[in-house]
Amino acid sequence: MSEQRVFRVTVRGRFHELTDRARRYLTGAQAEHDIFVSAFTPEGTFTYDDRILFFNLRYEIRADGPDAESDAVTEGLLEAEAFLTTMGFGYQGLSAKAADLSAMWP
Repeated sequence: MSEQRVFRVTVRGRFHELTDRARRYLTGAQAEHDIFVSAFTPEGTFTYDDRILFFNLRYEIRADGPDAESDAVTEGLLEAEAFLTTMGFGYQGLSAKAADLSAMWP
């Protein structure tokens, strides 16, 4: 069995066709979602720009096996889609990148 690795996964995207209700919520909650209060966490951290055009979600994901990085990216994308859908935020252009912490801190 291979050792489990820790990945920092960043999912980026663009808001799309936000409802008035979603836009009001995002405007009111902006201070809580500033880039300077974000972190990589298992449950994810959601940040967005002040114009409410672009967003990112940051996840700490553990994975193992030969496809660990790809699996972490896929899990990050699925988590982001679930979060955005649950919150009622329209989105487009999701992309994700993973950084393997074991490669950074041997």
